[in-house]
Amino acid sequence: MTSAARVEGDGSLRLFLALRLPDDVLDALSAWGARELVRCRRVCREDLHVTLAFLGWRPTGDVAAVAAALRAAAGGVEPFPLEPCGWRETGSVGMIVLRDPTGRATLLAGALHRRLEEIGVYRRDCRRWLPHVTVARFRDRPRLEPPLPPVRTFVPSDAAAYLSCLHPSGARYEVLDSTPIGHTL
Repeated sequence: MTSAARVEGDGSLRLFLALRLPDDVLDALSAWGARELVRCRRVCREDLHVTLAFLGWRPTGDVAAVAAALRAAAGGVEPFPLEPCGWRETGSVGMIVLRDPTGRATLLAGALHRRLEEIGVYRRDCRRWLPHVTVARFRDRPRLEPPLPPVRTFVPSDAAAYLSCLHPSGARYEVLDSTPIGHTL
């Protein structure tokens, strides 16, 4: 597969699959982060997403099968709303937790995880999938309590396979393949 990332040859790539956010949501999260997350390294606007599955380092040859699994899973669910409902910190990231009122985002994640397991590129985490947007990274947990961002209920724009490129300033992401949610195969 060749893309803007020039994915070719026999190397390996750091991959993940995610829901992309509409432009107005990206704008609102970015502006909110600039106000509320001044003590953190904020995730830049173009890298905000809702992770469906992190695959880690995979052979380049897996990209086509992974993208096909994403297209099949995304095509099997109707578009769905998500809405911010809370703030959560782990030892190294701050995130906006999202509510999945219809359960369809969770169904998509589950279907995708099964497909990825079937093709041998993924092992499901023992924790339940949590829809969220990572908005900040840090070395020392700041224990923030920011207000929720001014983002109303939204529908993800599509789902994508991403290449994660590691840099000293943090990972940067590049879309390798994307697919609409709810399309017919």
